Amino acid sequence: MSFLRLSNIGKIYVSEGNVAVGIRGVNLAFEKGEFVAITGASGSGKSTLLNVISGMDTYEEGELYIEEQPTSHYLQPDWEQYRQDYISFIFQDYNIIDSFTVLQNVELALMSVADPIARRKRAVELIERVGLSKHMRHKGSQLSGGQKQRTVIARALAKDSPIILADEPTGNLDSETSKEIVALLREVSKDKLLIMVTHNFDQVEDVATRHIRVYDSAIESDRMIREPESVEKSESEEEKPKKSRFSTLSNGFLLGRSIFTSKPHLSLFLCLLMIIGAFGIFIATVLCGNFMVMFRKAYVFRQTDGRVVVTHQDGSAFTQEELDKITSDYNAIKGIRYDYMMDVRIRGLNTPGYSEMVEYWGVYYCTAEGDYGTPDIGRYPEKADEVFMYLPYYYLDMYGENEIHYPTLTIGNTDFTIVGIRYTPDNTQPAVALFTDEGLQMATAAYGLRDGSTQIELEIDGNRVNLEDSRYYVIVSAAMDPDKIYLVDKSAAPLISAAKNVKLTFNPNFSFGSSGRDEYYGEYDMYTGIYYDDFTDSWDMSKSKEISFGRERFSDTYLPQVHASVLKLPAIYVGTNVAKELLNLSIGDSYSQVSLMFSSNRQAKKAAAAMTKDGYLAVTTDETFKPDALTRIEMIIVGFMNLVLWVLFIVFIAFFVNLCSHRTILAFKEDLSIMRSMGIPVKVIRIGIYVRMFLALIPAFVLLPICAYFLFRDPDWNSRLSYFKSWQYVALYLGLILLTIRVTGKQIKGLFGTSVKKALRGGEEV
Repeated sequence: MSFLRLSNIGKIYVSEGNVAVGIRGVNLAFEKGEFVAITGASGSGKSTLLNVISGMDTYEEGELYIEEQPTSHYLQPDWEQYRQDYISFIFQDYNIIDSFTVLQNVELALMSVADPIARRKRAVELIERVGLSKHMRHKGSQLSGGQKQRTVIARALAKDSPIILADEPTGNLDSETSKEIVALLREVSKDKLLIMVTHNFDQVEDVATRHIRVYDSAIESDRMIREPESVEKSESEEEKPKKSRFSTLSNGFLLGRSIFTSKPHLSLFLCLLMIIGAFGIFIATVLCGNFMVMFRKAYVFRQTDGRVVVTHQDGSAFTQEELDKITSDYNAIKGIRYDYMMDVRIRGLNTPGYSEMVEYWGVYYCTAEGDYGTPDIGRYPEKADEVFMYLPYYYLDMYGENEIHYPTLTIGNTDFTIVGIRYTPDNTQPAVALFTDEGLQMATAAYGLRDGSTQIELEIDGNRVNLEDSRYYVIVSAAMDPDKIYLVDKSAAPLISAAKNVKLTFNPNFSFGSSGRDEYYGEYDMYTGIYYDDFTDSWDMSKSKEISFGRERFSDTYLPQVHASVLKLPAIYVGTNVAKELLNLSIGDSYSQVSLMFSSNRQAKKAAAAMTKDGYLAVTTDETFKPDALTRIEMIIVGFMNLVLWVLFIVFIAFFVNLCSHRTILAFKEDLSIMRSMGIPVKVIRIGIYVRMFLALIPAFVLLPICAYFLFRDPDWNSRLSYFKSWQYVALYLGLILLTIRVTGKQIKGLFGTSVKKALRGGEEV
């Protein structure tokens, strides 16, 4: 039984309508231990015979048997497995991977050894055996011809294949080096079948056991020179590293890592390409991100974690006692009676130096210190007239980085001292103000008593006094007696000091305008289901009640310097308790909505369901409504235009990445063919190429969030670009991965369409 047998093998080439015979009628049988020399004129079919034996080229006639098993039914994966198990090839042009070191070239043939330590040890032993220990770290491009051939021999030994095929291994070497290579081949092939094609039989006559001459594509002669030596391995099986089951995935990863590191300049270019692609998609998204407006939901209330908005089914008002009861019954952290300011926008102070800017602030209830992170400046509020601002970074230049430049926020006519600021890179969130419990009520009163919304009459000893100005500024202050009223008027203040009877009558009109009730679309009445898109509408709750205060509520002190930073004359300063009275007496019997605060949204939803079951109308702040058709159409048009621009930009980036990365893959085309000739499966090579591309993505994945971190913390950029959220990073990364898979798969599809022989430098027909 022969180890390798060719029975009537024929190979035919068809090219552009021409038919050429490569070999015909070949009948040969080989055994292990043979050193077979094949000679013949150029073009006689020697290399074709070797290519057929190696499985790098097909045959059209006859049958090739390996250990008496036929191969005519083999498909591409079968030939890959055949080369992996049986064949090591040594070429005339070496076919060493120039970008790999000697060590990497040899380790490439040891991929079946699972243990990396054993793999490295075995590779070093083989390199020393062929006399290249001093050149172990040299790349293939740095070696001489003889050193390259020795590397290929070490690689063939590393693979430990039973068949070594050598196609003119000394053709490009000088005579002295040729003798060394032939002697080395004889030494390493004593327990294997070595078939060597050569033009110079004299070089191998002393070591060859058999001489085959090929003439005109057929076997002219087959002569036995000497009996082959006994086929006994020079090393016992116990001394050799044990082979593990070939792992496609792990070997593909190892191969990809080697390919990536072997050409650092090319890999650097690929990394830069991926960085450009990632940043291109990032910039396109932050510039054209408004297309998301098409999918934006309209919320009835400003979304606040753990908040439940409650009202009666009939729309009747809540009393403080009832609020205290449901707060206790449903285990809420806190109950808020006048919660309107938790959903409203307020006009911000025209800060000095920014007189042309009109900003809007969202007002939040400060549920707990630390809700918005550690302050960048100052602290959270502790007093009623203190406020903490949570601002996007584009306010940094306005309010300061290390100290607060302009520490005042005005609501209505009332000043609040900004005691702390926390900056956020998320510029899609509105700027918000956080108050204490008392401060929220103070802000609500100040908002309701703003310019022109309150009529005031003053009587002194029964006589109506004509005030200096028909319109007074009502200012709520926590810096004075909470139960007192301070009149700041040059003409009226002295009269009050001397009077016995004083009567000050307020006719407050707590008119909460619909503008800003909802952050995006206007106001929605949760009780009637009516949506107001006309921003001139208002929510009048006071019903024109007159509220009077007598002489005992006035302070005897004339305080023209109170809140001097925004001093307005004439003005009436009211203490916090007076403001609460005005609030309660004016809207207490008509304000039908309250809020309960819970520690989490989960508890809030659970409580809302329980309250609804008990007869209340209770919703969490994720309640949505449908805006009017005109608003929706406008949103869709704007969003669609931005979406088109975004898609065009992404297509351009994909085309650019595909074009440039294609060149980087072609640079490895020859190396990939060498790997195929070594019997490395196409699947492993494919995975290696994908791994190389994914490794190039890592710098982009790392640098993008780092650069975005600093970008969105720069006030100028923060004001221009839409914030990139966490889910968008995930989507971008997944998109880049899918794009890489798509582009890489398309590019490598044609790399394996031709036979290995045609892709190799040394595989041309001879």
